[in-house]
Amino acid sequence: DVADPASIKAAAAKVGEHLGGSGLNLLINNAGISKLTSVDTETSEDMIEIYTTNTIGPLLLGRAFLPLLKKAAQGSPGSGLSCSKAAIVNMSSSAGSIEDVYLWDFGQVVSYRCSKAALNMLSKCQSLAYREHGVLCVALHPGWVQTDMG
Repeated sequence: DVADPASIKAAAAKVGEHLGGSGLNLLINNAGISKLTSVDTETSEDMIEIYTTNTIGPLLLGRAFLPLLKKAAQGSPGSGLSCSKAAIVNMSSSAGSIEDVYLWDFGQVVSYRCSKAALNMLSKCQSLAYREHGVLCVALHPGWVQTDMG
């Protein structure tokens, strides 16, 4: 559960156990939720719930798995950054774009858009903070994906 710090900590410990002293090369944060809201119907409760899952979860996951990612990066040759060395990939959305407010008339989904814009900035901040450890951090828009949300 990406909204539960204890669950995140337990997941990192379990993965660390499973790796048996090896590092983790790739962490993909792809959990995401949305609610059909508009500027007029958005609630603080919905916004907090969605922001917690879509933005705070990836922050806490990155932090919890950083020791394993660092271990992988240190054990890989070369000085460049890559997914085969150590990386955090945050699944974002073009809905988080400030320049191109994609499909506004289809659904305003204000809290989702705000959370993905924040995730994009988090990804940039992680990239600056973790590059010294050899960990690549990026946000990707996967395009339309057939999920419960899609």
